Amino acid sequence: MAKHNCSPSSVRESLELLSKNWSIDPQIYDLQLGKRNDVYDTSLRVDRVTFHIPTLSRENLFVLWKCLWPDCHNCCDRQGRLPLTMDDIHVITRKMGYTLQSDFLKNEARISSWNENDEKGNVSNLFSMLSLKRKQDESEDEDGTPVSCRFLTQDGACELHPEKPGVCWLYPFASWINIENNLPVVHATFQFTGDCPGFYLSDSLDQIMPVLEEYSKTIYKYNMAVRRTVRNSYGLINFVSSTPS
Repeated sequence: MAKHNCSPSSVRESLELLSKNWSIDPQIYDLQLGKRNDVYDTSLRVDRVTFHIPTLSRENLFVLWKCLWPDCHNCCDRQGRLPLTMDDIHVITRKMGYTLQSDFLKNEARISSWNENDEKGNVSNLFSMLSLKRKQDESEDEDGTPVSCRFLTQDGACELHPEKPGVCWLYPFASWINIENNLPVVHATFQFTGDCPGFYLSDSLDQIMPVLEEYSKTIYKYNMAVRRTVRNSYGLINFVSSTPS
């Protein structure tokens, strides 16, 4: 699921902020700004998820990622939205001390709507889901814009962990479902919002395989939770396009 709306200007602004505290590889900097015209997709099937790994053809290098927490928690400090699955609602209602789910939704949630894009940037799905408020007075205009999450502590921890929303476990991956041969197929790729310093270049995929193996289970489980949420009328999803295998 996407963190927030990412126009080239917003990505540039995020990168400039990131550059104040982190060293960013110039090649990755240009990639995130769309300045590279030699990027192609390396598809890799891991368990039940197809990952799309950006690859720089001129250098023959893969764009990979590792989490730099606790030194970095930008994904929480510049959070875009926190859509809630049905499972999230049940768990976080109790975590936040609510007896009635209706009270939790009234006080702590709002409705978010957004587009999901595939690895080529094409609109794949349209979503509307209940989202956890990132701050108590979050407005409709702030949906999809970077906001520091109210559950982020001063030492970079999450007050809801491990019961945080399922979408929080996905970053920095964005995921979507294509209907292929009349069956739903889960795909995932990196979301380049300009906020994460964890991207690096490598001539091998070996280093990231443990990450992909871990995330494949999380991503598949989350997407199935979203489908259950929609079936139970907690949200709405429209499949816009179908990509052949």
